[in-house]
Amino acid sequence: MIPETRQRLLLELLRQQRTATVQELAQALESSVSTIRRDLILLDRQGLLQKVHGGAALKEPQLSAVELDMLTKESLKLPEKQAIGRAAAAMIRAEDFVFIDAGSTTLQLVHAIEGEALKAVYVTNGLAHTRALTQKGCSVYVPGGRIRQRTEAIVGATALESLSRYNFTKAFLGVNGVSQDRGYTTPGIDERELKAAVVRLARESWFLADDSKFGKVYSAGICGIRSAGLITNRLPDETYRNLTTIKEAEQA
Repeated sequence: MIPETRQRLLLELLRQQRTATVQELAQALESSVSTIRRDLILLDRQGLLQKVHGGAALKEPQLSAVELDMLTKESLKLPEKQAIGRAAAAMIRAEDFVFIDAGSTTLQLVHAIEGEALKAVYVTNGLAHTRALTQKGCSVYVPGGRIRQRTEAIVGATALESLSRYNFTKAFLGVNGVSQDRGYTTPGIDERELKAAVVRLARESWFLADDSKFGKVYSAGICGIRSAGLITNRLPDETYRNLTTIKEAEQA
């Protein structure tokens, strides 16, 4: 068995039973104890499990309540976000009716729109996104509602009511945390309500998340991991591919 396959199966076993001894893993995977120990050391260094005496435990998602402001987020992991944005923009066709969520990674999607994607029709709840789409000459609609200052997103009951009238062909959404157990999560309750509604309204939904978002869980759950596809710069855990469609962006 090749190492990548063995390590993926090892993680799947841990996900089922939370903990396991080296001997249990060696027997289940028909591998030597020394081979399993090397796998555990490698996966522990990658942050995918916690190596304990005599075996391993599944690493619990990191719970977080901290949310950075938009200006700060725009400066973090910029090359990765630009690559994700280009990959998402390449999926848009002239005939699409597209929702673009507020957020720093989705803003890079807007910056990357070119060619036939300029002819698509857009709806966005991001203030910076609205300005950038308008400057590109795109047809863009904005829902009513209040502005959440930290993220510069339009949220609230009025925004939800506005969006309920639409049926999107594609939706691209920002997210703060991605977890196999908890799905897609965000700190803001209002933004959670809007994102969840858009997933229901769209024929095809994609969350845009750089590799720092994996294994993090925030207070408000948007939807399960299987409910939408995922575009990232690098997938840190191959077992996610068993749960949803993953696209990895190529960095320039």
